[in-house]
Amino acid sequence: MNPPTPAVTSGSSRQFWLQLLAVGLLHEVDAWTATQPKIAYEYSGTFVRSEPMMAARFAAMGFAKEQIDGLFAVASNL
Repeated sequence: MNPPTPAVTSGSSRQFWLQLLAVGLLHEVDAWTATQPKIAYEYSGTFVRSEPMMAARFAAMGFAKEQIDGLFAVASNL
């Protein structure tokens, strides 16, 4: 029996935004991030799932843990 695959914990900004586009969430997330400090997302080269700011973003937008897992997992292959 193989051990479970560990969850992906980070990805590049490009990977993350491309995955949001692919699943139809780009406009929703972009609208929400427009209300936030620009430097917090525009100048990030890597998005790290465990960062408090990322957790707050996901929570504010109502993302389930499974959605977050899926976004990072698929984005890591882009």
